[in-house]
Amino acid sequence: MTTTPAPANDCAITAAEPADLPAILQLQYRAYQSEARLVGNPSIPPLQETLTDLEDALRDGVFLKAVDGAGAIIGSVRGLVKDDTLHIGKLIVEPERQGKGIGSRLLAALEEHCPQPRYELFTSDKSVRNIALYERMGYVRCGERQVAPDLRFIYLEKVRTT
Repeated sequence: MTTTPAPANDCAITAAEPADLPAILQLQYRAYQSEARLVGNPSIPPLQETLTDLEDALRDGVFLKAVDGAGAIIGSVRGLVKDDTLHIGKLIVEPERQGKGIGSRLLAALEEHCPQPRYELFTSDKSVRNIALYERMGYVRCGERQVAPDLRFIYLEKVRTT
């Protein structure tokens, strides 16, 4: 994968490497605190993942990172191809850098790096900001699943047109 150049105050997006995983795991723990508060559960699956889980994801799928000008990992996203669909997961951005386009850039880079006829992801129905981001990026709702009495996952998909 080629590196996306980093403009001033921005980031470069490249493939994650095994040495990046401890930093990405710590970032994931920070980034998912707000989601845990939204759903009222401090033990959501992203906060339970281990380094071994990330190593498996790196081996089995596509794993990208966003790095700032100082070399710090400030975001990440991963995907796994099944049939003709890229299943996207764990789009994370350093909490104080959210809302600055890094998540959008990571998602676009993953789609470009792993072109598939279809992309799918999910988020909590309480994650209004996440849903808005995905819809801005061309994703449309394609399903829902009740996972707890007070929690529903919203599934979104994007079909590639070219």
